Amino acid sequence: MAVIDTPVKTPASGSGRAPARAPRARRGSRLWVRALVALLLVVEIYPLVWMFLTSLKSNDDYLNHSTWSLPTTWQWANYTEAWTTGHIGLYVQNSLLAVVPALALMLLLGTAAGFALQIMVWKGRSLTLLVFLAGMMVPPQMILLPLFTVYFQTGLSGTLWPLVLTYTGTGLPLTVFMMATYYRTVPRELFEAATIDGAGILRAFWTISVPLVRNALLTVGLVQFFFIWNDLLIALTFTNDQDLRTVQVGLLNFTGDFGATQYGPLFAAICINVFGTLLIYLFLNQKVMKGLTSGAVKG
Repeated sequence: MAVIDTPVKTPASGSGRAPARAPRARRGSRLWVRALVALLLVVEIYPLVWMFLTSLKSNDDYLNHSTWSLPTTWQWANYTEAWTTGHIGLYVQNSLLAVVPALALMLLLGTAAGFALQIMVWKGRSLTLLVFLAGMMVPPQMILLPLFTVYFQTGLSGTLWPLVLTYTGTGLPLTVFMMATYYRTVPRELFEAATIDGAGILRAFWTISVPLVRNALLTVGLVQFFFIWNDLLIALTFTNDQDLRTVQVGLLNFTGDFGATQYGPLFAAICINVFGTLLIYLFLNQKVMKGLTSGAVKG
């Protein structure tokens, strides 16, 4: 018994100090992690808070007081002025009219192409996928002048159709690549069973494949939405009419209208744009995470 008790007591006496040190090390590491998270929160949230407070300042507050000071009077009318006088409501409407159809076409064509490239078996599908991938390497700046000439000669200038078609064409390669990647995770046995039951290609696509990749559709759609919504170059090239300006082009010209004298309405318009898209992301955040993880696991 003495032989057994001796080794038991020795580690016990030594282990009495180890747990005292381990929690101390863990507490120190947790403190550093919390400090880092707090710093990141300040870096991310403080500019949003500052922008919102600036949008409620009067012109006198912005010019004669410190940049970091609070508004002396809360000018909620800046948002009304930005929406009406600054025409930010019209710019938001134009952006929606250009983004929503382009996004719908992009997702429809990209999902169908991804289904055809991964699920269907036909000669040359690997080469076709490489062609789509090659489209991702073409800079949009290289195609703006030829597209502008084509749209002008076909009579599409002066409408929102150049934006819809250009957004669809430039976003389609990435959409096809991402949807083809997600289709690799779909079990082929489902489509084999559907074929045995007499389902055709269209029925298998709509009733089986689309519900299986709905989270991926939401993820790709949200990523492409932010790309298109924040676009300035394409919208600035093809919108030659003030009534057709999108949000980003409108904000660019907003500076010319109010930037020299009225900063409150300018920051109010920026807040409408930024917080609107931020709310969309926060609302769909969980769906996006599910879509990202669903394409990372095989089977």
